[in-house]
Amino acid sequence: MKALQCIVQCSLLLGCTTAGAASPSGVVPCESRSLGFDVKEVGWQHVPMSKLKRDTVYAVVQDGDRRGVLRASADRSASLYVAMLKASNRTPMTLSWEWKTDALVPGADNRDKGREDAPLRVLVAFDGDHATLPEAEQRRFNRAKRLTGRAPPYATLMYIWSDHVPPGSVISSAHTSQVKMLAVASGQSGIGSWQSVQRNLVDDYRQAYGTAPGPVLGVAVMTDTDNTGTKAVGEYAGIRIGCGKG
Repeated sequence: MKALQCIVQCSLLLGCTTAGAASPSGVVPCESRSLGFDVKEVGWQHVPMSKLKRDTVYAVVQDGDRRGVLRASADRSASLYVAMLKASNRTPMTLSWEWKTDALVPGADNRDKGREDAPLRVLVAFDGDHATLPEAEQRRFNRAKRLTGRAPPYATLMYIWSDHVPPGSVISSAHTSQVKMLAVASGQSGIGSWQSVQRNLVDDYRQAYGTAPGPVLGVAVMTDTDNTGTKAVGEYAGIRIGCGKG
């Protein structure tokens, strides 16, 4: 997607739903918690990318003995499934989840903006000082704010299952410097079975952006095949935010 559209859609990660009580400043204590797809209080919602794009179909299902699984079925499509969080008084240290896909996206390569698709993505949006961004990014962010009525997140860290780069690789978005993709799985290893992932958000943000992160604003998942015009199915479960030492 184009730079402005990318930022506009990332802005949809902003929000203020949380089970905790906010302080007068609107900030809540950092709380380790499950973000289960079948937990109504979490407030997961489907967010389309554009009226010009087909939507990925998201459904909460049971996979064997595993309940609360989110199944994402993409058919030449792209859209987000989002949980918006109240900014906490400190950045959560860890994010963990399980995911599964039976096949990678044919022809996809997240280093190429014309083939930027993935069967599995987990996104985390962070707050920060927008005034420190380059002027070109500030102009894009200001336009996105005018279009959506709210400021986009300062930065987005996107965990992906890649086909072309080794785990641990950081891929900068071709559309904006404030979206970084981090490959946490690559190639055919683990295809067809559930894989457990736990990440240290502070370490990963430092690797991607070279500095400490601000508060987490939202978490999302996305399975997309709009650029390659293909199909993919991804499944997600057990997303959890941790506020311990990681």
